[in-house]
Amino acid sequence: MERNAQVDAFEQRQRYDQAIHDYGSLVDRLTAGYEADPDKRRDLRQEIHFQLWRSLAAFDGRCSLKTWTLRVAHNTAASYVLRERRRSAGLVSFEQLEQTLPAPETGANTSLHELQNLILQLKPLDRQIILCYLEELDAAAIAEITGLSAANVAMKIHRIKKLLASRVRKERLHA
Repeated sequence: MERNAQVDAFEQRQRYDQAIHDYGSLVDRLTAGYEADPDKRRDLRQEIHFQLWRSLAAFDGRCSLKTWTLRVAHNTAASYVLRERRRSAGLVSFEQLEQTLPAPETGANTSLHELQNLILQLKPLDRQIILCYLEELDAAAIAEITGLSAANVAMKIHRIKKLLASRVRKERLHA
């Protein structure tokens, strides 16, 4: 029995090392997408690594290691954000962004910083969907990560993209 536990721990370590090697930069980008404050971002990254390590003991290969890593990372980040901002009313749905965001600054293009700020204001599920989309995952893969249907994910992506396009158009009109 003890030998099996050692083998399992060894396999768990190999899976963790592989996940971090292959998807560590993706986890770092995801963390930045969920938390703007550098100190809190480090805490969140540490929490994601811890949860990923723990979860890999139960990894059974029914999905890819990438999907598993993203699912754990997004779920951990969403829980973290909700816990950190429970008292804050700063999170809004993407439908509410048109009313809550200030008018965009003039200029030809929306900056990456402005896009990140826009994403940071989304509720965790909406943020999770758009961050996965920006990582070039398709609706089916995002559905597997979020637990939503692929059709629901595709609709949410469409609505978020439409909102962002609307912001760009408004900026160009004011330029």
